[in-house]
Amino acid sequence: MSLLAVARSRTPRRPLGLNILTSSIFRRQSLTQTRSVKTEPAYPGHIPLNWFENAFLAVGSAFISLADPRRADMVAALGETTAGPVLPRLLDHMLESEEGRRILKERPRINTSTVDMAALARLPENTFGHTYVTWLERCGVTPDTREPVHYIDDPELAYVMQRYRECHDFYHALCGLPVSVEYELALKVFEFANLGLPSAALSTAAVVRLNAAKRARFLSEYVPWALRCGGVARSMITVYWEERWAQDLGELKEELGVWDPPPAKWRKPLSEAREAVARRATAELSGQMS
Repeated sequence: MSLLAVARSRTPRRPLGLNILTSSIFRRQSLTQTRSVKTEPAYPGHIPLNWFENAFLAVGSAFISLADPRRADMVAALGETTAGPVLPRLLDHMLESEEGRRILKERPRINTSTVDMAALARLPENTFGHTYVTWLERCGVTPDTREPVHYIDDPELAYVMQRYRECHDFYHALCGLPVSVEYELALKVFEFANLGLPSAALSTAAVVRLNAAKRARFLSEYVPWALRCGGVARSMITVYWEERWAQDLGELKEELGVWDPPPAKWRKPLSEAREAVARRATAELSGQMS
C-alpha cells in the first residue's frame, strides 16, 4: 500500500454526538471546507490532497528519502508537500525577470525529446551546452528520469516546481559537481540558499550517511561555499538555460555570480567523457547523412 493510500485510510472523521448548536457550527464549517478543497485534478497527473494527506505524505516521504535517497518518487513527493509559500515567491521572481516571464509563457521542458544532445555535443568545449552533455556522460545520467509533479494544486506553481526539478542537473554542470551523496548534499545547500526550498534543507539530514572524513570536508568546505555562493548568485529559477547553450561557461558563471566549489573527485576522467560525447555526436551525424 502506498503512503498516499495509507494516509487516506487514516483521515480523521469529524466528531459526532455534539449538541444541536455545536453540530450546526460544524456542519457549516464542513460545507465551507468541502467547497474549498479541490477534488478534481487541475492538470494531467495532478493528485489533490487534503491537509492530513499532505502532512502524512511529507513525513513519510522524508523518512523514506533518508533511508533510500535513490527513491526519486519519494524525494519528489517531499519537495512538493513541503514547498509551502516558497513556490509563489519563486513565481514572483520569475515574473520580475524578462527571462523568467518567457519561461512561464513558453513552458519549455528538459528531456532528450526536447533537447538536441548531439547538437550540444558539437558545440565548443568551453560552452555551457557542451559542458552539460559532457556532465551527463561523465555521471551516467539522463534528463529523462525526472518525476512529474503530482501534489501541487495550482498549475502555474506546479510548472515552477517541474522547472526547478528539470533544471537541477544544470546546476550540477554549472558548478562541476558529480552526483554522489557528498556532492548532491552540497548542491542541496546551494539550492536552499538560492531558492529557499525546504526540501533542499531537509535533504541535508542524509549527511549521516557520509563517513567521518567526508562529513568533515562537507561541513568545513562545501557548506560554506554553498551558503555564500547560493546566497549571492542570481536566482537560478529565472535563468532560461536553453538560450545559454552556446555561451562561454566562464562568462555564464560570472554573469550569474557563481564560482567553483572545492575540487570534487570524479569516477570517470573528463577526457574520457569528452571522447565518448564526441563519438556519439559523430555517429549520430553520420546516421543522419546516410
